[in-house]
Amino acid sequence: MTMRRTRTLAAVAAGALLIGAAGSANAATWRYAFEEAMDEVQGKFAQKFKEEVEANSDHTIQLFPFGTLGESADIMEQAQAGILQFVDQSPGFTGALIPEAQVFFVPYLLPQDEATLEAFFRNSKAINEMFPPLYAEQGLELLTMFPEGEVCMTTQEPVHSPADLEDVKFRVMTNPLLVESYKAFGATPTPLPWGEVYGALQTGIIQGQENPGFFLESTKMYEVTDVVTCIGHNNFTTAVMANKDFFDGLSEEEQTMINNATDAAFTYILDYQKSLQEEALKKIKEAKPSMQINILSEEERKPFMETADDVEAAFVNMTGDSGKKILDQMKADLKAAGQSQ
Repeated sequence: MTMRRTRTLAAVAAGALLIGAAGSANAATWRYAFEEAMDEVQGKFAQKFKEEVEANSDHTIQLFPFGTLGESADIMEQAQAGILQFVDQSPGFTGALIPEAQVFFVPYLLPQDEATLEAFFRNSKAINEMFPPLYAEQGLELLTMFPEGEVCMTTQEPVHSPADLEDVKFRVMTNPLLVESYKAFGATPTPLPWGEVYGALQTGIIQGQENPGFFLESTKMYEVTDVVTCIGHNNFTTAVMANKDFFDGLSEEEQTMINNATDAAFTYILDYQKSLQEEALKKIKEAKPSMQINILSEEERKPFMETADDVEAAFVNMTGDSGKKILDQMKADLKAAGQSQ
């Protein structure tokens, strides 16, 4: 970042924080950016959050979908600078700031069972107690994390084993652990910003990518790939944050109002996406009847599942004792969530 840009961001941030802080006594407009379109999961969450805040305060939430303020790295920078009051960003990108957040990309760590997954995200000690201080160190108030749906691959050729990914240039987020994961799967991981993915698939620069089902359908990945493969390895996770200086400057009543709005949006989004994956895969098949959609059997998944220990070890190596403690706590949280069902 240039010195001029740093000074400009600082000046804009100072003004934005003043505008945001004015909310304690007066109506203010708060800015909220996210990584998806308005009609996708993050957009639906943001709209519910906006509805709750505006119904229970004099403040207004201004929403900025993907692309309106740049790529994921740009909106995070703006949130840290105080230009944005709220931001929704996947740990896939936040992992560059907070290495421990990459834990959500250890394959086969998160369950496929929806009830267990919901109980985990609601009650996890790792999420609710261990992650907030790590986000605070980066100038962020962690409001919540939530799942967006099972991640599936799209490729040009069918994938039934890691051998089928050999020599496949596979787009991943700029996340070191995701790189390790796809190396373990047999692919050649290729980090790319999301805005470049469609064109890179179209021109053959890459031959595959992964995302939750609804996102594969809404972004028309089926136009530039021929096969969807679901191997049950992950559920896409995202996090909603506030600029910490802004949040700390609010009254206790307003902080409670924001937390209540977050809880309402969390409950809403879990209900909203219950049949989303199945519906999205059906829409993809309707839009492109020749598209292969393969849900791998337990037997076919075994070679992929066997890579999990190596990726887990890589995560601990990257993050040290802090990461190990979070990983162990998440496993305990997941066990408790499973037993509660």
